[in-house]
Amino acid sequence: MTERNVRIHVPALTRVEGEGSLRLHIAQGEIEELALDIFEPPRYFEKFLEGRDHAEVIDTVARICGICPVAYQMSAAQALEHAFGIDPGPWARAMRRVFYCGEWLQSHALHIHLLAAPDFLGFDSVVGMAEQYPDEVRRGLRLQGLGNTLIRLLGARSVHPVGACVGGFHRAPTPAEVDEMLAALRAGLEDAVALLRWAASLDVPDDHQTFTSVSLRHATDYPLAEGRIVSDRGLDIDCGDYERHFREEHRPQSTALFALLDDEPYLVGPLARLNLNFDRLPETTRRLVDATGVRFPSDNMFHSLLARAIEIHIAVVEAIRLLERYQAPDSPQVAVSPRAGVGIGATEAPRGLLWHRYAFDGNGIVRSARIVPPTSQNQARIEVDLRRSLLALGLDRDDADLRLRAETVIRNYDPCISCATHFLSLSVERR
Repeated sequence: MTERNVRIHVPALTRVEGEGSLRLHIAQGEIEELALDIFEPPRYFEKFLEGRDHAEVIDTVARICGICPVAYQMSAAQALEHAFGIDPGPWARAMRRVFYCGEWLQSHALHIHLLAAPDFLGFDSVVGMAEQYPDEVRRGLRLQGLGNTLIRLLGARSVHPVGACVGGFHRAPTPAEVDEMLAALRAGLEDAVALLRWAASLDVPDDHQTFTSVSLRHATDYPLAEGRIVSDRGLDIDCGDYERHFREEHRPQSTALFALLDDEPYLVGPLARLNLNFDRLPETTRRLVDATGVRFPSDNMFHSLLARAIEIHIAVVEAIRLLERYQAPDSPQVAVSPRAGVGIGATEAPRGLLWHRYAFDGNGIVRSARIVPPTSQNQARIEVDLRRSLLALGLDRDDADLRLRAETVIRNYDPCISCATHFLSLSVERR
């Protein structure tokens, strides 16, 4: 490789949520430095919650993310109910799965069609992609809209919804509203099937690697809002034992924390969920996946896009299943009696495991809060993947090729950097 000093600066990584940069220094054909620089200002939501009444928590944490507010609300609700010794009952648990299905639909559809697919089809953005793939882009927008409609059914609005509360929901949908939603979901099922088949047909890199998958595992169903934390390395713990095995650390280049499992990077998100819960797929989804010829568990990180398409189909099928059994409850919420204690909750955000812990005094006032979002859990894994992927590509490649591969790897994780600050300026230096 010709020795040279090169510095590339891209003001912001496109097609990700948030701000950050990557420093890549290459010396004598070796990676001398590779670091994710997350410079978005910390948002201090955990400190904002201190001193607030328990009833304020659900709507406050929804503001952490405009893409996955349901995830923050459901993890918080679970934690508060744990602290207060509340069982929301089977109706609320079923409707929380429906609520979550809406978020998976809109988030995954956005990422696949607007953020990730252009990388694999040779476009800089969805605008160029739409010229040659108009039907696929329209399908993605329909599925995203379907997800937003499903969120509104229980949340009153699709962005920062306000329908959830400790103990259930403020309002139960009427049977007529549920029937209308069911009709939309049944109509959208064809789009979900077509998307899964299309995603499986994309020519993604054959990029096999070793990583640890971590997700929730439900006793009977594909994990959404409940379950134990498991890994493919033998971990199987209650959510309350999270801090015994996982830790976060500060790194000087990042305003976000880096999470480790037994001091090693790990993966959360759709591919990890699918790797650990393939036997929990609905039968109709399982048949579609088998027909693609792609086998799971998969060690190809670029199967993450297909995993998102599979989870879109799961979300539509699951929402239909639950809403077909819908019966309006006598009350959409159970009574809440706050007490002193600590509560822990964990659910599966579109991007992976989302863990909350709150401590309350006897009046139900928050005394401390800790929130561990999925992107901070994936950051160490992203750095490992970047190093390995760039070495496999070849460090003697043009800077534009290195930058594109780095951006593609990062986008493949669908990072939500704003959530992680409790991407891409690229600087390449060769010597």
